[in-house]
Amino acid sequence: MPRLRVFREHWHEEGFASDVRTMLAYRPELFGRPFSEALQEIMRGPSEWSVGERELSAAFVSAQNQCPF
Repeated sequence: MPRLRVFREHWHEEGFASDVRTMLAYRPELFGRPFSEALQEIMRGPSEWSVGERELSAAFVSAQNQCPF
């Protein structure tokens, strides 16, 4: 898919390439709005955990998985 390749090259040049962005661009009908809405609900919806605690947990798991985001 040429458009995806152009986006990916731009992201790498700008220093903020991520597999998440690639996934969102590749399958927007599946991972675009539906994924983004689910993520917002998980990270910002009602919970016993604060937003900061959820963000810290996500950052910790990402670090443990050696994930750059």
